[in-house]
Amino acid sequence: MSQFGEISHLLQRDVPLAKYTAARLGGPAEWFFRARDAEDHARLNDIMLAAWADEVPVRVLGKGSNVLISDQGVSGLIVVDQVAQMDYYSGEADTWKVQATAGTGLIVLARGCQQRGIAGMSWAVGVPGTVGGAIVNNAGAHGDDMAASQPIVTVLEHGRGLVTYTPDTLEFAYRSSTFKHRDDKRFLVRDAILTLPGDDPLTIKAQMDEFNAYRVRTQPPGASLGSIFKNPPGDYAGRLIEASGLKGHTIGGVQVSPVHANFIVNQGAGTASDYAALIRHVQQVVAQEQGVQLELEVELLGQW
Repeated sequence: MSQFGEISHLLQRDVPLAKYTAARLGGPAEWFFRARDAEDHARLNDIMLAAWADEVPVRVLGKGSNVLISDQGVSGLIVVDQVAQMDYYSGEADTWKVQATAGTGLIVLARGCQQRGIAGMSWAVGVPGTVGGAIVNNAGAHGDDMAASQPIVTVLEHGRGLVTYTPDTLEFAYRSSTFKHRDDKRFLVRDAILTLPGDDPLTIKAQMDEFNAYRVRTQPPGASLGSIFKNPPGDYAGRLIEASGLKGHTIGGVQVSPVHANFIVNQGAGTASDYAALIRHVQQVVAQEQGVQLELEVELLGQW
């Protein structure tokens, strides 16, 4: 029996992925594993190594906020990591070390830090992602990002085992890291140790409340993938889309949000094909009207 065959009893087949993505879109995974507890978390290494050994493609989803999954689904194995574990250690000069598993939600992490008087993660209080995804994409908001927390990251890699990355080797850039554009996707972020400053819990909470209020005012509710396009240098994708007359534009069951033009919202009956078609339409119109080619912040995954 192949290595993947030996662990296949731990997996599910043909699992619909829509409920695992922020836009509530997407077809089935050929193979599926959801890590929900410490036992599942411990199994992940063996599952990933077995899949890689037999050249089964693997993709890890956190909160599904940065991927658009095809209606036709995804071949290979989809892993949803929902194991949240955090440890906090006080350091020198009023700093803290916070160790978090890759499946830890950013909102949970931000609130856990605030309660202990740890600053530096307030920006994440409204971001629907996980630590693993935030490392890969250098997620950020309100002028801050993951790179500022100086992560030390443990990663499982094909052919190398567990590898430690430091801020110097992570190669962080705007919404990017050394992992973002790798041709070889056979890696799994396991955990990260963040270095963060201490501060008064009430001061941190006030900032988080301000960020949450801003998010409610400026970002649409409903099922969306968050920001669709990267902001081009010196400008904002939302401004360019709005200036092109596309706010509220609809294809099928999805719409460019009337609240914030860099969000595309599934109105309930949308499909991933609708979503992709609207993305392409926005890119074409903005290129024609503004002379700017918008670059995706989200990834298209599956069979298109």
